Amino acid sequence: MRTRWLTIGIILGLVVVNYVDRSAISFAASPLREEFGISAAEYGIISSAFSVGYMLFALLSGPLVDRFGARRVLMGGLLIWAISTALTPFAGGFIGLILLRILLGAGEAPCFPAATRVTSRWLPVQERGKALALIGGVAVSGSLLVGGPILTQIIALTNWRVMFWGLAAVGFLWIVVAWRWLYDSPGDAPFVSKEELEHIRAGQVAEEESGHETATDWGPVLRNRNMWILGFGYFAWGFMFWAFMYWLPQYLEADFGLSIKAVGAFSVAPWAAGVVGALVGGLIVDRVYKRTESIRSRFIIIGVALLLAGAALAPIVMFRGNLTVALICISAGVGCGFITAGIWWVASIDAAPGQPGTAAGFADACFASSGIVAPIVMGFFVSTTGSYNGGFVVMSALCLVGAAAMFFLTKEPQREEITRQRSPLTP
Repeated sequence: MRTRWLTIGIILGLVVVNYVDRSAISFAASPLREEFGISAAEYGIISSAFSVGYMLFALLSGPLVDRFGARRVLMGGLLIWAISTALTPFAGGFIGLILLRILLGAGEAPCFPAATRVTSRWLPVQERGKALALIGGVAVSGSLLVGGPILTQIIALTNWRVMFWGLAAVGFLWIVVAWRWLYDSPGDAPFVSKEELEHIRAGQVAEEESGHETATDWGPVLRNRNMWILGFGYFAWGFMFWAFMYWLPQYLEADFGLSIKAVGAFSVAPWAAGVVGALVGGLIVDRVYKRTESIRSRFIIIGVALLLAGAALAPIVMFRGNLTVALICISAGVGCGFITAGIWWVASIDAAPGQPGTAAGFADACFASSGIVAPIVMGFFVSTTGSYNGGFVVMSALCLVGAAAMFFLTKEPQREEITRQRSPLTP
């Protein structure tokens, strides 16, 4: 039995819950803003508050995951975010919503550092590209794909408060499942066969067999030039991602006069494109690396994806008011961006195989920082110009600069450098 995929399935479920929870406020934005008297600019700040908590705790949770293991850190984080989700209807206003969104971000921060570590411990290297594409891409875009129609239907049939309480209940259910079936490494799990354990360990380096480490060393991460460029690229893609996650429903409402149910239906296309892009990226990154054995090839793939994503948005500005053009361009941009979805985490493992949670936490913090900036920038443009075009221009420009950085500033690590990275905790 391939029980390693049961573990990956549990992580996939976690990511789905994670992204549906963080995006839920965008679908409840109109009734929530009316209930609490929130302006467009204030909504942008509230949306950014999530990423403040997320960014700070992404940096902390990576070392915590490496030190104490993914299982305990994930369950503690999910308990925090389930409680904050359940309390959202009782926020009372602007300040309360900001505090709860910061708390939600803090609770969700361990998700991807932990997912990256679990993947590196449960899968041999040749299976990770596809798995991380599923975790970082298909699960993310898929959650938003199904989340929009489901959440908008719940709001239409009941109200926005019931939506938040239902999401909190799903989070508590995941904790129960993880308590029974999630383990930090296959060596800890009683249901893993000897044959499967040998298969996993045959595709790992020695540092990847443990469920947790005894120390954390930021040196291999912070000294890695490619890691810094990766962080900037993730920020560039993250700006587009966060902007659409928080503002797409309102953009469709404001510019095209769609109802809440229609918004849920029309928001499907970009995230469906994201699922396709993530699957394509997972296949490409594994095949190209198998053929070239070049770590830099991953950055070239990211660069091409960012270039295409940025270029795809240009027609929106020229054909404002055309719903068909807008959906095609946004879907193309999101789909191309999601090609990179799993590659960020593969590159994080490359940077520090002995402590991938720490490396992934650094990358995730860069991604989260764009989640602070993007909602505020979008809110500024909407409040001051009444148009989303300024935001689209910023999205496109960042992607193009990020692509250039991938093409011209990354380098192929020398063999001795890779050896040092693979043993960051060895005296």
